[in-house]
Amino acid sequence: MQQSNQAVKRALTHDIVIVGGGLVGASLGCALAPLIERYGWRVAIIESAPMAVHPQENVWQPSFDARASAIAEGSAQRFRQLGVWEAMRGEATPIRRIHISERGRLGATRLSADELGVAALGHVIPNAWMGRVLHQQLAQLPLEWHCPAKVEQLTPVANGHNLQLSDGSQLKAGLTVLADGGRSGLKEQLGIGSRHESYQQTALIAHVGVSQPHLGVAYERFTSQGPMALLPLPGQAMELIWTHPTGSETARMALPEREFLLQLQRAFGDRVGRFTRVGTRHAYPLSLVTAEEPVRPGLAVLGNAAHALHPVAGQGFNLALRGVMDLVEALEQGEQAKRPLGDMSTLQAFEKQRSRDRANVIRFSDGLVRLFGLSFPLLPHARAAGLIGLNLVGPLRRGLARRAMGLER
Repeated sequence: MQQSNQAVKRALTHDIVIVGGGLVGASLGCALAPLIERYGWRVAIIESAPMAVHPQENVWQPSFDARASAIAEGSAQRFRQLGVWEAMRGEATPIRRIHISERGRLGATRLSADELGVAALGHVIPNAWMGRVLHQQLAQLPLEWHCPAKVEQLTPVANGHNLQLSDGSQLKAGLTVLADGGRSGLKEQLGIGSRHESYQQTALIAHVGVSQPHLGVAYERFTSQGPMALLPLPGQAMELIWTHPTGSETARMALPEREFLLQLQRAFGDRVGRFTRVGTRHAYPLSLVTAEEPVRPGLAVLGNAAHALHPVAGQGFNLALRGVMDLVEALEQGEQAKRPLGDMSTLQAFEKQRSRDRANVIRFSDGLVRLFGLSFPLLPHARAAGLIGLNLVGPLRRGLARRAMGLER
C-alpha cells in the first residue's frame, strides 16, 4: 500500500531552527539575514499561533486596546541595524522625559532626552505593529515557516536536535533556539529547570485616556500597593501598568469604568490631568524567572523562555533584544573560527556576555521592587532623600539613564 506524503516526510536538515515567531524569534530571524546570505544557512521558524507571515501594508488598523512595549533608545539603534526602524517608528511615540516619584513623598527624579543629548529616551510601540514590521522584513528572506505548528518532541542527537512537529514535519537542526516564551513546556521536556520567585504581585495593564497632552513624559510612581507606570501613546492616551498584591486586582478588574478611573486618579494624582476612559483591562502575575541552563550543545534559550522580569523598569524586551544581537555576533565568530553552529564553546562565549548583562538588569529592576516594597520606619524618608539626591547628582543620574536606555552595559 502506498504511504501518504505525510507519512514519508523525511527529516530535513537545517542550520538553525527558531522555535517561536513572536517579537524575539522574529527579531532573531531578521538579525540572521546577513549571515544567511553570506554563509547560505538554512533557517526555519516554527510558530504555534496562526499569523500573517506575509502581512499587507493596507491592513493595519490601530486599536486603543493594543498592548504596547517601551523600547529603549539602544533597542531603537539595534532595530536600525536590522533595517526595520524607519517602518517601526511610524507608530512609535517618543519618550522625551521620565518622571520617577513615590506617592505621598516630596522626592522625585527627572530624566530628559535633552540632558542626555538624544532625540528620545525611548519609544512606546504597539506590539502588533512591531510584529507586523518584523514579519514584513522576514517575508523578504529565504526562511522556511511552519505556522501554525508546534514542536511535539525535541530530542538531542549528535550535532544538534531532532524536532517532531504537529504538522507532520521532522526537522534536524544544528542549533535550536527556544524563543517561545515561558510556557511551551519544551524546557521542561529537556530537563532545563528555572529559578522562579513570585513577587506576589499582579500587573493590571490597560490603555487610558487623559485630559491633558502628555508631552512625551513617562511616569513611574511607587505606591504602597506597588509601582505603577504611565507610558505615552499617540494622542491623549497612555498605557497604564498598575501592580497590585496578587488577589487584590480582581475587584478592580471588575469595576465599572467610572469607579475604576476614580480609584486610578486617587492612586496616581493629577499630573496628567483627569483620566477620561479606560480600555480592556488585562492582568498578569509577576515573577522573577531565569532559566538554569540558557545554553546547551546545539541549544540556546532567548526572551521570556530565558528570563521574565518585573515590568517596573521596562527592561524585559530590551534585554531580550540584546540577547538576540549577542547570539548573532557569537554565531558569526564561531563560523569564522570554523566551528559548528551548535558548538558549546561558541554558546558559552555568548552566555558569558549575556550573564553579565542579565545580572545587571535583574539587580536593577529587582532592587527597585524590593526597595520600594519595604516599609520600615524612616525608610520612606531615606527613599525620598535618595530620589532628591539622584535628581541633584547629574552624572550619576545620567549614568543610570544610559544603562537603562541600553546605550551602556
